[in-house]
Amino acid sequence: MKIVKLLLLLIVLGIVSVITVMYSGIVDVAADEPHSELVYWLLEETRENSIKKAAESIEVPDLSDPELLLTGGADYEYMCSSCHLKPGQIESDMSLGLYPAPPNLAVSDESHKGHEHGDEMQSARKNFWVIKHGIKASGMPAWGKTHDDQRIWAMVAFIKRLPTLTPEQYQVLTAVE
Repeated sequence: MKIVKLLLLLIVLGIVSVITVMYSGIVDVAADEPHSELVYWLLEETRENSIKKAAESIEVPDLSDPELLLTGGADYEYMCSSCHLKPGQIESDMSLGLYPAPPNLAVSDESHKGHEHGDEMQSARKNFWVIKHGIKASGMPAWGKTHDDQRIWAMVAFIKRLPTLTPEQYQVLTAVE
């Protein structure tokens, strides 16, 4: 019985603590002030594991179709480049103002070099899921509400090639007639 009372007391104290933090205003939610290292780590781990789990069963189509690059390039230019940048660009007003900072997709991620086919597929699945569903409280919208899966896969195909593009190649691939 003592264990039950202790457990109930801990639960009540936990709820009171959460409510106190929520209504006290002591948590800084300003986008120009970073989280503590612990909070940042907790959020990053939660985000990464959530995306990995949600994306694990997504079927990846053939992303080598050149038409996908053209479709995905135009969409990337108008929907993504202000935050995720383009070749030759190191920052923008949007990329500087968002927290957490969006990844620069135009720069090759060293951690993806030399990955095997399975890792590329997992990366494609995760990119598709993020583009389609967005990420809460991050500035990343859910493009699946306005774009069908084929168009989202085109963006995934383009993002896969993006780090290898020169600024001139990028301009050709993102030009809209």
